Amino acid sequence: MQREDLVDLAAFATVAEEQSFTKAAARLGTSQSALSHTIRRLEARLGVRLLTRTTRRVAPTQAGERLLRVLGPALDTIAAELVSLGQLRDRPAGMVRITTSEHAAHDVLWPVLERLLPEYPDIQVELSVSGSLTDIVAERFDAGVRLGESIDKDMVAVRIGPDLRMAVVGSPAYWAEHPRPVTPQDLNGHRCINLRLPTAGGLYAWEFGKDGRELRVRVDGQLVFNSVSLVLRAALAGLGLACVMEDHVRTHLVEGSLVRVLEDWCPPFAGYHLYYPSRRQPSAAFALLVESLRYRG
Repeated sequence: MQREDLVDLAAFATVAEEQSFTKAAARLGTSQSALSHTIRRLEARLGVRLLTRTTRRVAPTQAGERLLRVLGPALDTIAAELVSLGQLRDRPAGMVRITTSEHAAHDVLWPVLERLLPEYPDIQVELSVSGSLTDIVAERFDAGVRLGESIDKDMVAVRIGPDLRMAVVGSPAYWAEHPRPVTPQDLNGHRCINLRLPTAGGLYAWEFGKDGRELRVRVDGQLVFNSVSLVLRAALAGLGLACVMEDHVRTHLVEGSLVRVLEDWCPPFAGYHLYYPSRRQPSAAFALLVESLRYRG
């Protein structure tokens, strides 16, 4: 392989990832015309078209997709090896990109980052908050944070938080007009606030368990949200029952603004884990962050 081949291939991968010559040129620190010339030179050398160009976006052709399947992991390996050289420095440095849920970002990641980053000013961290499961390899993330039960078996998983529990809650005003349920089946007679899941777009089925028996209940009510904060706000307003993580309502339970039911039907489940590909060569910055996040409770 000639030196110019590697440069041109890296330029092609960047354009394909950004789906824009303008964004890719800015990222590579070159001009749009120079980048277009580079891609045309690569296509001429290979004898195939790698990108289709429209007025709105740039997308890989079938040949381009085939090349990206091989090129992406190869460039990731090179990038990881270059980053690992940072271990030779006195202090860990470099960028760590993590995809996470909002709850984990606020309650698990941020408390650690708030303490760690002032001590290591050369470390940069990007948190991408998303409610859906992300392909961390395809999206070029260093790691992801999800509940233990959601992690693929081919990933290294590091526990970073305690077990969690769900809580079914309602306001005192709501309970003044409705009987309290004794079993999950009793929820059928109640106004419940539904949460739409970001992954499949369906409504979350409330999950319960007791004495080895697992149960999922589909609930009905006036309201559907795709935001937990709005679900909680509606419950506080007395508009129905909510099923949310215990952490979200602990203060409200202590204050009495929400009252919990069916607690004996809400067993603990696996908490948050940080996961990353087993083949990943960790940088010093990444290794430090993993150890700082590791749950030791």
